[in-house]
Amino acid sequence: MTDLDFLKQCGTVLDHRISAGTVRDWLISRMLKIRLKGKGNGWLKLNRAQQEYSARCGQKNIVLKARQLGVTTYVAARFFIQAITRPGTLTVQVAHTEESAQAIFAIVRRFWENLPKELQRGVLRTSRSNVRQLVFPELDSEYRVETAEENAGRGMTIHHLHCSEVSCWPRGGRDTLAALRGALVPNGEIVLESTPRGASGVFYEEWQKAEETGYTKHFFPWWYDKAYREKVRGKFLPLTEEEAELVKLHGLTQRQIAWRRKQWKTLRTLAGQEYAEDANACFLASGECVFDLEAVEKAGRHAAPATESKDNERMLIWLPPNPGKWEYIIGVDTASGGSEGDYSCAEVIERSKGSQCAELHGHFPLQEFAKRVVELGRRYNNALLAVERNNQGYGVIENLKNLGYENIYMHKGQDGFLTSAITRPAMIENLAAIVAEQPTLFQSPRLLDELKTFVRHADGHAAAAEGTHDDCVMAMAIALEVRKRDAGGGAKKKALEMASVAVG
Repeated sequence: MTDLDFLKQCGTVLDHRISAGTVRDWLISRMLKIRLKGKGNGWLKLNRAQQEYSARCGQKNIVLKARQLGVTTYVAARFFIQAITRPGTLTVQVAHTEESAQAIFAIVRRFWENLPKELQRGVLRTSRSNVRQLVFPELDSEYRVETAEENAGRGMTIHHLHCSEVSCWPRGGRDTLAALRGALVPNGEIVLESTPRGASGVFYEEWQKAEETGYTKHFFPWWYDKAYREKVRGKFLPLTEEEAELVKLHGLTQRQIAWRRKQWKTLRTLAGQEYAEDANACFLASGECVFDLEAVEKAGRHAAPATESKDNERMLIWLPPNPGKWEYIIGVDTASGGSEGDYSCAEVIERSKGSQCAELHGHFPLQEFAKRVVELGRRYNNALLAVERNNQGYGVIENLKNLGYENIYMHKGQDGFLTSAITRPAMIENLAAIVAEQPTLFQSPRLLDELKTFVRHADGHAAAAEGTHDDCVMAMAIALEVRKRDAGGGAKKKALEMASVAVG
Protein backbone atom coordinates (compact mmCIF):
# COMPACT_ATOMS: atom_id res chain seq x y z
CA MET A 1 0.00 0.00 0.00
CA THR A 2 1.39 3.42 -0.95
CA ASP A 3 1.49 6.34 1.44
CA LEU A 4 -1.26 8.03 -0.59
CA ASP A 5 -3.48 4.94 -0.33
CA PHE A 6 -2.84 4.77 3.43
CA LEU A 7 -3.75 8.42 3.96
CA LYS A 8 -6.90 8.09 1.85
CA GLN A 9 -7.96 5.02 3.81
CA CYS A 10 -7.43 6.90 7.08
CA GLY A 11 -9.58 9.73 5.73
CA THR A 12 -12.59 7.42 5.43
CA VAL A 13 -12.48 6.30 9.08
CA LEU A 14 -11.43 9.46 10.97
CA ASP A 15 -14.61 9.48 13.05
CA HIS A 16 -14.47 5.79 13.99
CA ARG A 17 -14.18 5.19 17.73
CA ILE A 18 -11.21 3.28 19.09
CA SER A 19 -9.82 2.84 22.60
CA ALA A 20 -7.88 6.11 22.35
CA GLY A 21 -10.92 8.10 21.18
CA THR A 22 -11.31 8.53 17.43
CA VAL A 23 -8.97 7.54 14.63
CA ARG A 24 -8.46 11.24 14.01
CA ASP A 25 -7.30 11.89 17.58
CA TRP A 26 -5.07 8.81 17.48
CA LEU A 27 -3.37 10.23 14.37
CA ILE A 28 -3.09 13.67 15.96
CA SER A 29 -1.34 12.31 19.06
CA ARG A 30 1.12 10.25 17.00
CA MET A 31 1.82 12.46 14.01
CA LEU A 32 1.61 16.09 15.12
CA LYS A 33 3.97 18.09 17.32
CA ILE A 34 3.40 21.43 19.02
CA ARG A 35 5.52 23.93 20.90
CA LEU A 36 5.18 23.04 24.57
CA LYS A 37 4.44 25.75 27.16
CA GLY A 38 7.63 24.87 28.93
CA LYS A 39 10.31 24.39 26.26
CA GLY A 40 10.78 22.62 22.95
CA ASN A 41 8.39 20.57 20.84
CA GLY A 42 6.31 17.58 21.89
CA TRP A 43 3.45 15.38 20.73
CA LEU A 44 0.00 16.92 20.90
CA LYS A 45 -1.63 15.18 23.85
CA LEU A 46 -5.24 16.28 24.18
CA ASN A 47 -6.13 18.28 27.29
CA ARG A 48 -9.56 18.43 28.92
CA ALA A 49 -11.03 21.11 26.63
CA GLN A 50 -9.68 19.42 23.50
CA GLN A 51 -11.03 16.03 24.58
CA GLU A 52 -14.48 17.43 25.35
CA TYR A 53 -14.59 19.28 22.05
CA SER A 54 -13.64 16.13 20.17
CA ALA A 55 -16.30 14.10 21.96
CA ARG A 56 -19.16 16.55 21.27
CA CYS A 57 -18.34 18.38 18.07
CA GLY A 58 -20.61 18.22 15.06
CA GLN A 59 -20.70 19.68 11.58
CA LYS A 60 -21.48 23.18 12.92
CA ASN A 61 -19.85 24.32 16.17
CA ILE A 62 -19.57 27.46 18.26
CA VAL A 63 -16.99 27.66 21.05
CA LEU A 64 -17.01 30.13 23.95
CA LYS A 65 -13.84 29.86 26.00
CA ALA A 66 -11.34 31.30 28.42
CA ARG A 67 -7.88 32.21 27.18
CA GLN A 68 -5.19 29.71 26.18
CA LEU A 69 -7.06 26.44 26.50
CA GLY A 70 -5.69 25.05 23.24
CA VAL A 71 -8.92 25.14 21.26
CA THR A 72 -7.33 26.87 18.25
CA THR A 73 -4.44 24.39 18.30
CA TYR A 74 -6.80 21.41 18.41
CA VAL A 75 -8.99 22.73 15.60
CA ALA A 76 -5.86 23.33 13.52
CA ALA A 77 -4.71 19.76 14.24
CA ARG A 78 -8.12 18.35 13.43
CA PHE A 79 -8.31 20.23 10.15
CA PHE A 80 -4.69 19.43 9.22
CA ILE A 81 -5.33 15.69 9.57
CA GLN A 82 -8.45 16.06 7.46
CA ALA A 83 -6.56 18.08 4.84
CA ILE A 84 -3.87 15.40 4.39
CA THR A 85 -6.23 12.40 4.43
CA ARG A 86 -9.10 13.73 2.33
CA PRO A 87 -7.85 14.80 -1.11
CA GLY A 88 -9.39 17.73 -2.94
CA THR A 89 -10.24 19.79 0.13
CA LEU A 90 -9.65 23.42 1.06
CA THR A 91 -9.15 24.30 4.73
CA VAL A 92 -9.34 27.92 5.91
CA GLN A 93 -8.65 29.36 9.35
CA VAL A 94 -9.49 33.04 9.81
CA ALA A 95 -7.84 35.08 12.57
CA HIS A 96 -8.80 38.53 13.83
CA THR A 97 -5.35 40.11 13.28
CA GLU A 98 -2.26 39.60 11.14
CA GLU A 99 -0.24 38.67 14.25
CA SER A 100 -2.74 35.98 15.24
CA ALA A 101 -2.84 34.65 11.68
CA GLN A 102 0.94 34.30 11.71
CA ALA A 103 0.79 32.47 15.06
CA ILE A 104 -1.85 30.02 13.79
CA PHE A 105 0.10 29.37 10.58
CA ALA A 106 3.22 28.70 12.65
CA ILE A 107 1.27 25.94 14.44
CA VAL A 108 0.19 24.40 11.14
CA ARG A 109 3.61 24.66 9.57
CA ARG A 110 5.12 23.02 12.65
CA PHE A 111 2.74 20.08 12.12
CA TRP A 112 4.11 19.61 8.60
CA GLU A 113 7.78 20.19 9.47
CA ASN A 114 7.71 17.42 12.09
CA LEU A 115 6.15 14.79 9.84
CA PRO A 116 8.35 11.91 8.65
CA LYS A 117 10.71 13.07 5.90
CA GLU A 118 9.43 10.45 3.48
CA LEU A 119 5.95 12.02 3.69
CA GLN A 120 7.31 15.57 3.36
CA ARG A 121 9.26 14.63 0.23
CA GLY A 122 6.59 12.34 -1.13
CA VAL A 123 2.81 12.49 -1.00
CA LEU A 124 2.80 15.51 1.37
CA ARG A 125 5.36 17.60 -0.43
CA THR A 126 4.28 21.22 -0.78
CA SER A 127 4.39 23.39 -3.87
CA ARG A 128 3.86 26.50 -1.77
CA SER A 129 4.45 27.10 1.91
CA ASN A 130 4.53 30.86 2.29
CA VAL A 131 2.03 33.70 2.66
CA ARG A 132 0.28 31.51 5.26
CA GLN A 133 -0.55 28.81 2.75
CA LEU A 134 0.30 25.11 2.32
CA VAL A 135 -0.52 23.46 -0.99
CA PHE A 136 -0.30 19.67 -1.40
CA PRO A 137 -0.28 19.00 -5.19
CA GLU A 138 -0.32 15.21 -4.80
CA LEU A 139 -3.57 15.48 -2.86
CA ASP A 140 -5.00 18.53 -4.62
CA SER A 141 -5.58 19.91 -1.11
CA GLU A 142 -4.80 23.32 0.34
CA TYR A 143 -4.53 24.84 3.81
CA ARG A 144 -4.82 28.62 4.29
CA VAL A 145 -4.70 30.96 7.26
CA GLU A 146 -6.20 34.38 6.57
CA THR A 147 -7.32 37.44 8.51
CA ALA A 148 -10.79 38.88 8.83
CA GLU A 149 -9.39 42.14 7.46
CA GLU A 150 -8.74 40.47 4.10
CA ASN A 151 -11.43 39.47 1.61
CA ALA A 152 -11.63 36.12 3.38
CA GLY A 153 -13.66 33.50 1.55
CA ARG A 154 -14.10 35.43 -1.70
CA GLY A 155 -14.03 33.08 -4.71
CA MET A 156 -13.31 29.96 -2.63
CA THR A 157 -14.99 26.61 -2.09
CA ILE A 158 -14.21 25.80 1.54
CA HIS A 159 -14.55 22.36 3.14
CA HIS A 160 -13.19 23.06 6.66
CA LEU A 161 -13.64 26.54 8.18
CA HIS A 162 -12.42 27.88 11.51
CA CYS A 163 -13.32 31.45 12.47
CA SER A 164 -11.11 32.49 15.39
CA GLU A 165 -11.85 35.26 17.93
CA VAL A 166 -14.96 36.29 16.02
CA SER A 167 -15.93 38.84 18.68
CA CYS A 168 -12.78 40.80 17.78
CA TRP A 169 -13.24 40.84 14.01
CA PRO A 170 -12.97 44.32 12.46
CA ARG A 171 -16.07 46.24 11.34
CA GLY A 172 -18.29 43.95 13.36
CA GLY A 173 -17.44 40.89 11.28
CA ARG A 174 -20.92 40.35 9.81
CA ASP A 175 -20.03 40.79 6.15
CA THR A 176 -16.89 38.68 6.49
CA LEU A 177 -18.72 35.86 8.26
CA ALA A 178 -21.51 35.94 5.68
CA ALA A 179 -18.97 35.66 2.84
CA LEU A 180 -17.19 32.75 4.51
CA ARG A 181 -20.42 30.88 5.15
CA GLY A 182 -21.37 31.43 1.53
CA ALA A 183 -18.10 29.80 0.46
CA LEU A 184 -18.53 26.72 2.70
CA VAL A 185 -19.75 23.60 0.94
CA PRO A 186 -23.15 22.26 2.16
CA ASN A 187 -21.60 19.44 4.20
CA GLY A 188 -18.54 21.41 5.29
CA GLU A 189 -17.35 21.68 8.88
CA ILE A 190 -17.42 25.08 10.55
CA VAL A 191 -16.15 26.28 13.93
CA LEU A 192 -16.95 29.74 15.31
CA GLU A 193 -14.70 30.36 18.32
CA SER A 194 -14.03 33.32 20.61
CA THR A 195 -13.52 34.71 24.05
CA PRO A 196 -16.41 37.03 25.04
CA ARG A 197 -16.38 40.74 24.26
CA GLY A 198 -19.64 42.09 25.65
CA ALA A 199 -23.29 41.08 25.35
CA SER A 200 -23.54 42.30 21.75
CA GLY A 201 -22.01 41.78 18.35
CA VAL A 202 -22.05 38.95 15.84
CA PHE A 203 -20.44 36.28 18.06
CA TYR A 204 -22.81 37.01 20.94
CA GLU A 205 -25.76 36.80 18.56
CA GLU A 206 -24.51 33.52 17.10
CA TRP A 207 -24.11 32.07 20.59
CA GLN A 208 -27.61 33.15 21.62
CA LYS A 209 -29.31 31.61 18.59
CA ALA A 210 -27.09 28.50 18.30
CA GLU A 211 -29.87 26.03 19.12
CA GLU A 212 -32.20 27.34 16.43
CA THR A 213 -29.43 27.49 13.80
CA GLY A 214 -28.23 23.97 14.54
CA TYR A 215 -24.83 24.81 16.05
CA THR A 216 -23.36 22.67 18.83
CA LYS A 217 -22.38 24.92 21.75
CA HIS A 218 -19.10 24.32 23.61
CA PHE A 219 -18.17 26.28 26.73
CA PHE A 220 -14.73 25.92 28.33
CA PRO A 221 -14.02 27.87 31.56
CA TRP A 222 -10.56 28.77 32.84
CA TRP A 223 -10.20 25.90 35.32
CA TYR A 224 -9.97 23.44 32.41
CA ASP A 225 -6.29 24.43 32.29
CA LYS A 226 -4.31 22.70 35.04
CA ALA A 227 -1.71 25.48 34.92
CA TYR A 228 -4.17 28.00 36.33
CA ARG A 229 -3.33 27.56 40.01
CA GLU A 230 -1.18 29.38 42.52
CA LYS A 231 0.76 28.29 45.60
CA VAL A 232 -0.97 29.24 48.82
CA ARG A 233 1.33 31.35 50.94
CA GLY A 234 0.45 32.32 54.47
CA LYS A 235 -3.05 32.20 55.88
CA PHE A 236 -5.75 31.39 53.31
CA LEU A 237 -8.55 33.93 53.66
CA PRO A 238 -12.10 32.60 54.03
CA LEU A 239 -14.02 32.01 50.82
CA THR A 240 -16.32 34.72 49.57
CA GLU A 241 -19.88 33.75 48.68
CA GLU A 242 -18.93 33.73 44.98
CA GLU A 243 -15.84 31.58 45.60
CA ALA A 244 -17.79 29.15 47.76
CA GLU A 245 -20.31 28.71 44.95
CA LEU A 246 -17.51 27.91 42.48
CA VAL A 247 -16.00 25.38 44.87
CA LYS A 248 -19.39 23.76 45.40
CA LEU A 249 -20.33 23.59 41.72
CA HIS A 250 -16.96 22.79 40.15
CA GLY A 251 -14.79 21.36 42.91
CA LEU A 252 -12.11 24.06 42.69
CA THR A 253 -9.13 23.75 45.01
CA GLN A 254 -7.50 26.35 47.26
CA ARG A 255 -4.68 26.73 44.72
CA GLN A 256 -7.19 27.47 41.96
CA ILE A 257 -9.01 29.99 44.13
CA ALA A 258 -5.66 31.60 45.01
CA TRP A 259 -4.88 31.91 41.28
CA ARG A 260 -8.31 33.38 40.64
CA ARG A 261 -7.87 35.98 43.39
CA LYS A 262 -4.59 37.09 41.86
CA GLN A 263 -6.03 37.42 38.35
CA TRP A 264 -9.16 39.23 39.49
CA LYS A 265 -7.04 41.66 41.52
CA THR A 266 -4.82 42.35 38.52
CA LEU A 267 -7.34 42.42 35.68
CA ARG A 268 -10.34 43.69 37.66
CA THR A 269 -13.32 44.15 35.33
CA LEU A 270 -11.51 42.39 32.46
CA ALA A 271 -11.03 39.15 34.42
CA GLY A 272 -14.48 37.81 33.57
CA GLN A 273 -13.77 38.48 29.89
CA GLU A 274 -10.35 36.85 29.69
CA TYR A 275 -11.10 33.97 32.07
CA ALA A 276 -14.71 32.97 31.51
CA GLU A 277 -16.55 31.19 34.32
CA ASP A 278 -20.16 31.20 33.18
CA ALA A 279 -21.51 31.17 29.63
CA ASN A 280 -23.90 34.06 30.32
CA ALA A 281 -22.11 36.15 32.93
CA CYS A 282 -18.87 36.26 30.92
CA PHE A 283 -20.58 38.22 28.15
CA LEU A 284 -21.99 40.70 30.64
CA ALA A 285 -18.69 41.06 32.47
CA SER A 286 -16.88 42.01 29.28
CA GLY A 287 -19.14 44.84 28.09
CA GLU A 288 -18.98 48.54 28.93
CA CYS A 289 -22.66 48.69 29.81
CA VAL A 290 -24.35 51.92 30.87
CA PHE A 291 -26.66 50.10 33.28
CA ASP A 292 -25.82 48.20 36.45
CA LEU A 293 -25.59 44.62 35.18
CA GLU A 294 -26.02 43.07 38.62
CA ALA A 295 -29.26 45.02 38.99
CA VAL A 296 -30.39 43.91 35.52
CA GLU A 297 -29.65 40.30 36.44
CA LYS A 298 -31.61 40.74 39.66
CA ALA A 299 -34.53 42.11 37.67
CA GLY A 300 -34.39 39.05 35.43
CA ARG A 301 -34.44 36.69 38.41
CA HIS A 302 -37.47 38.41 39.93
CA ALA A 303 -39.37 39.18 36.72
CA ALA A 304 -42.84 37.68 36.57
CA PRO A 305 -44.19 35.98 33.45
CA ALA A 306 -46.68 37.98 31.41
CA THR A 307 -50.28 37.48 32.52
CA GLU A 308 -51.49 38.22 29.02
CA SER A 309 -49.82 37.85 25.62
CA LYS A 310 -51.28 38.89 22.28
CA ASP A 311 -50.32 39.09 18.62
CA ASN A 312 -47.35 36.69 18.75
CA GLU A 313 -46.03 38.41 21.93
CA ARG A 314 -45.96 41.85 20.36
CA MET A 315 -48.25 42.86 23.25
CA LEU A 316 -47.30 41.70 26.73
CA ILE A 317 -49.12 42.60 29.96
CA TRP A 318 -47.84 42.00 33.49
CA LEU A 319 -50.09 44.31 35.52
CA PRO A 320 -53.57 44.82 34.07
CA PRO A 321 -55.18 48.26 34.53
CA ASN A 322 -56.85 49.13 37.82
CA PRO A 323 -59.96 51.00 36.64
CA GLY A 324 -60.50 54.41 38.22
CA LYS A 325 -57.76 54.09 40.85
CA TRP A 326 -54.34 54.14 39.23
CA GLU A 327 -52.87 56.54 36.72
CA TYR A 328 -50.52 55.48 33.96
CA ILE A 329 -47.91 56.95 31.64
CA ILE A 330 -46.98 55.43 28.29
CA GLY A 331 -43.56 56.20 26.81
CA VAL A 332 -43.60 55.85 23.02
CA ASP A 333 -40.56 55.39 20.75
CA THR A 334 -41.46 55.32 17.04
CA ALA A 335 -39.59 53.68 14.17
CA SER A 336 -40.14 54.16 10.43
CA GLY A 337 -42.67 51.34 10.20
CA GLY A 338 -40.69 49.05 7.88
CA SER A 339 -40.31 45.31 8.35
CA GLU A 340 -36.60 45.67 9.12
CA GLY A 341 -34.47 47.91 11.29
CA ASP A 342 -35.66 49.45 14.54
CA TYR A 343 -38.95 48.60 16.20
CA SER A 344 -41.72 50.82 17.46
CA CYS A 345 -42.31 50.44 21.18
CA ALA A 346 -44.70 51.67 23.86
CA GLU A 347 -43.95 51.05 27.55
CA VAL A 348 -46.73 51.41 30.12
CA ILE A 349 -45.81 52.35 33.69
CA GLU A 350 -47.94 53.02 36.76
CA ARG A 351 -47.45 56.66 37.75
CA SER A 352 -47.03 56.45 41.54
CA LYS A 353 -44.35 53.70 41.72
CA GLY A 354 -43.09 53.51 38.16
CA SER A 355 -43.81 49.77 37.83
CA GLN A 356 -43.75 48.35 34.32
CA CYS A 357 -47.27 47.20 33.43
CA ALA A 358 -47.33 46.44 29.71
CA GLU A 359 -45.29 46.61 26.53
CA LEU A 360 -46.22 46.99 22.86
CA HIS A 361 -43.33 46.17 20.52
CA GLY A 362 -43.05 45.40 16.83
CA HIS A 363 -42.72 46.60 13.24
CA PHE A 364 -45.92 48.57 12.58
CA PRO A 365 -46.97 51.08 9.89
CA LEU A 366 -47.30 54.49 11.58
CA GLN A 367 -51.09 54.64 11.36
CA GLU A 368 -51.51 51.12 12.75
CA PHE A 369 -49.03 51.85 15.55
CA ALA A 370 -50.93 55.00 16.49
CA LYS A 371 -54.19 53.02 16.57
CA ARG A 372 -52.67 50.38 18.84
CA VAL A 373 -51.19 53.03 21.16
CA VAL A 374 -54.63 54.70 21.45
CA GLU A 375 -56.23 51.35 22.33
CA LEU A 376 -53.52 50.78 24.92
CA GLY A 377 -53.90 54.27 26.37
CA ARG A 378 -57.66 54.00 26.68
CA ARG A 379 -57.38 50.57 28.27
CA TYR A 380 -55.04 52.03 30.90
CA ASN A 381 -57.44 54.68 32.23
CA ASN A 382 -56.81 57.20 29.45
CA ALA A 383 -53.05 57.13 30.17
CA LEU A 384 -50.79 60.08 29.50
CA LEU A 385 -49.10 59.38 26.16
CA ALA A 386 -45.52 60.67 26.00
CA VAL A 387 -44.56 60.28 22.35
CA GLU A 388 -41.05 61.09 21.21
CA ARG A 389 -41.75 63.79 18.64
CA ASN A 390 -38.48 63.43 16.74
CA ASN A 391 -38.69 62.17 13.14
CA GLN A 392 -41.64 59.75 12.67
CA GLY A 393 -43.03 60.74 16.07
CA TYR A 394 -44.78 63.75 14.54
CA GLY A 395 -46.80 61.43 12.33
CA VAL A 396 -47.86 59.29 15.28
CA ILE A 397 -48.92 62.37 17.27
CA GLU A 398 -51.06 63.61 14.37
CA ASN A 399 -52.65 60.18 14.04
CA LEU A 400 -53.38 60.15 17.79
CA LYS A 401 -55.21 63.47 17.47
CA ASN A 402 -57.16 62.29 14.43
CA LEU A 403 -58.27 59.29 16.49
CA GLY A 404 -59.58 61.64 19.17
CA TYR A 405 -57.01 60.96 21.88
CA GLU A 406 -56.51 64.06 24.02
CA ASN A 407 -54.25 63.10 26.94
CA ILE A 408 -50.97 63.70 25.12
CA TYR A 409 -47.88 64.94 26.95
CA MET A 410 -47.00 68.52 26.11
CA HIS A 411 -43.80 70.43 26.82
CA LYS A 412 -43.22 74.12 26.20
CA GLY A 413 -46.38 74.43 24.15
CA GLN A 414 -45.68 71.47 21.86
CA ASP A 415 -47.18 68.00 21.89
CA GLY A 416 -44.74 65.16 22.46
CA PHE A 417 -41.36 64.61 24.11
CA LEU A 418 -38.30 66.05 22.36
CA THR A 419 -35.19 63.87 22.60
CA SER A 420 -32.18 66.14 22.24
CA ALA A 421 -28.50 66.35 23.16
CA ILE A 422 -29.67 67.77 26.49
CA THR A 423 -32.70 65.62 27.32
CA ARG A 424 -31.31 62.27 26.12
CA PRO A 425 -28.40 61.95 28.59
CA ALA A 426 -30.66 63.11 31.42
CA MET A 427 -33.38 60.55 30.77
CA ILE A 428 -30.83 57.72 30.34
CA GLU A 429 -29.23 58.74 33.64
CA ASN A 430 -32.65 58.74 35.31
CA LEU A 431 -33.42 55.25 33.96
CA ALA A 432 -29.99 53.98 35.06
CA ALA A 433 -30.56 55.27 38.59
CA ILE A 434 -33.97 53.60 38.84
CA VAL A 435 -32.65 50.31 37.45
CA ALA A 436 -29.88 50.34 40.08
CA GLU A 437 -32.14 51.27 42.98
CA GLN A 438 -35.39 49.48 42.06
CA PRO A 439 -34.63 46.68 39.57
CA THR A 440 -37.77 44.73 40.44
CA LEU A 441 -39.93 47.41 38.79
CA PHE A 442 -39.05 45.92 35.40
CA GLN A 443 -40.53 42.74 33.92
CA SER A 444 -39.93 42.62 30.16
CA PRO A 445 -37.28 40.19 28.85
CA ARG A 446 -36.94 42.39 25.76
CA LEU A 447 -36.26 45.46 27.86
CA LEU A 448 -33.80 43.64 30.12
CA ASP A 449 -31.90 42.27 27.12
CA GLU A 450 -31.65 45.78 25.66
CA LEU A 451 -30.37 47.14 28.98
CA LYS A 452 -27.52 44.62 28.82
CA THR A 453 -26.45 45.76 25.35
CA PHE A 454 -26.83 49.51 25.86
CA VAL A 455 -23.20 50.60 25.97
CA ARG A 456 -20.97 53.64 26.04
CA HIS A 457 -19.23 54.00 22.69
CA ALA A 458 -15.72 55.26 21.97
CA ASP A 459 -16.93 58.83 21.35
CA GLY A 460 -18.68 58.87 24.73
CA HIS A 461 -22.29 58.62 23.59
CA ALA A 462 -24.52 55.89 25.00
CA ALA A 463 -26.58 53.76 22.62
CA ALA A 464 -27.32 50.20 21.57
CA ALA A 465 -24.26 48.13 20.73
CA GLU A 466 -23.75 47.26 17.09
CA GLY A 467 -26.34 44.76 15.90
CA THR A 468 -28.71 45.34 18.83
CA HIS A 469 -31.72 47.58 19.49
CA ASP A 470 -32.68 50.13 22.14
CA ASP A 471 -36.36 50.79 21.34
CA CYS A 472 -37.62 49.43 24.68
CA VAL A 473 -34.90 51.31 26.55
CA MET A 474 -35.81 54.63 24.93
CA ALA A 475 -39.57 54.15 25.42
CA MET A 476 -39.06 53.28 29.09
CA ALA A 477 -36.62 56.18 29.56
CA ILE A 478 -39.21 58.59 28.12
CA ALA A 479 -41.97 57.22 30.38
CA LEU A 480 -39.86 57.53 33.53
CA GLU A 481 -38.50 60.97 32.59
CA VAL A 482 -42.04 62.28 32.04
CA ARG A 483 -43.06 60.73 35.37
CA LYS A 484 -40.19 62.63 37.01
CA ARG A 485 -41.04 65.94 35.29
CA ASP A 486 -44.79 65.62 35.60
CA ALA A 487 -44.89 64.56 39.24
CA GLY A 488 -47.93 66.70 39.86
CA GLY A 489 -49.65 65.83 36.62
CA GLY A 490 -51.95 63.27 38.17
CA ALA A 491 -53.21 65.71 40.79
CA LYS A 492 -53.81 68.38 38.14
CA LYS A 493 -55.77 65.92 36.05
CA LYS A 494 -57.98 65.00 39.01
CA ALA A 495 -58.55 68.63 39.84
CA LEU A 496 -59.65 69.35 36.28
CA GLU A 497 -61.99 66.36 36.32
CA MET A 498 -63.53 67.46 39.64
CA ALA A 499 -63.94 71.00 38.33
CA SER A 500 -65.65 69.68 35.23
CA VAL A 501 -68.06 67.63 37.34
CA ALA A 502 -68.82 70.63 39.57
CA VAL A 503 -69.55 72.87 36.57
CA GLY A 504 -71.73 70.17 35.06
